[in-house]
Amino acid sequence: MKLRPADHEDATALARVHAEAFASPWPPEAFVALLASPGVFALAAVESGPVALILMRAIAGEAEVLTLAVSPSHQRRGAGAGLLAAGLDLAMAAGAQTAFLEVAADNEAAIALYTGAGFESAGRRARYYARPDGPAVDALVLRRALNRGEPSVYP
Repeated sequence: MKLRPADHEDATALARVHAEAFASPWPPEAFVALLASPGVFALAAVESGPVALILMRAIAGEAEVLTLAVSPSHQRRGAGAGLLAAGLDLAMAAGAQTAFLEVAADNEAAIALYTGAGFESAGRRARYYARPDGPAVDALVLRRALNRGEPSVYP
């Protein structure tokens, strides 16, 4: 799998990957709008097309993981970890010193990915993620300091 920058021309493919990974997916227009925002960038893991993505914002010394999605057929193959590492490297290059994200409290695989990458608990948002088939789920707010002396290893 190869990592590459993604832009508004990839919006439909990014939305497809997002829909495969999440019950409440973002439409292509959301990706176009976000990618036009200051400090926002995206990376895609590709084979014949995108199979995973990370969308981040790096501005004013902070970075935020807006979304990270991996097609179910490509999960547990290193795409998420590779995208996260590369995204954090780009955020550091843009001057970010801290990274934040929100993750559903019931998303054990994502929590394991993020804590394995050095993210720690910074808070909780009660009933943040609506669920079509049940009660809303809390969001865990995770934080990680970005250290320039600690290079990432891409899978």
